[in-house]
Amino acid sequence: MNRWAPVYLSVLRIVIGVLFALHGAAAFWGLFGGRQSSPEVFAWPSWWGAVIQLVGGLLVAAGAGTRPAAIITSGSMAYAYFAFHAGDGLSPLANDGELSVLYCWVLLLFGFTGAGPISVDAVIGRLRAGDRDEVIVASDRAEARDQAESAV
Repeated sequence: MNRWAPVYLSVLRIVIGVLFALHGAAAFWGLFGGRQSSPEVFAWPSWWGAVIQLVGGLLVAAGAGTRPAAIITSGSMAYAYFAFHAGDGLSPLANDGELSVLYCWVLLLFGFTGAGPISVDAVIGRLRAGDRDEVIVASDRAEARDQAESAV
């Protein structure tokens, strides 16, 4: 079961990222039955929150720049909770802040764990590791050629 844990975390990250992005898309365009709020461009916090949800959610879902995107989106949910929900009491059950709390903590988890194996970050990491291997192999060949030339 433990060997599948990174895959499950990747799947959870994708689901959370897509759902989070849908909140941003709903704010801008009212997609998928969401409540369109049509925030005024650059208006704080509605427009910026929707941008963070849309862009951050897509980045988290794709696993691209996951750690910074997850930290920023987690922080935006912490802000949302304290700015819009905590005024009605600190209990998320009483102030309808459960979703903000869940997103905050799950996104913070991805800030610490990273994207997992099913992600753009993992592909980039594998490509970089391949480049290092090619550099090492090339340097080994150059060293072998130098040794062969010095033996002649």
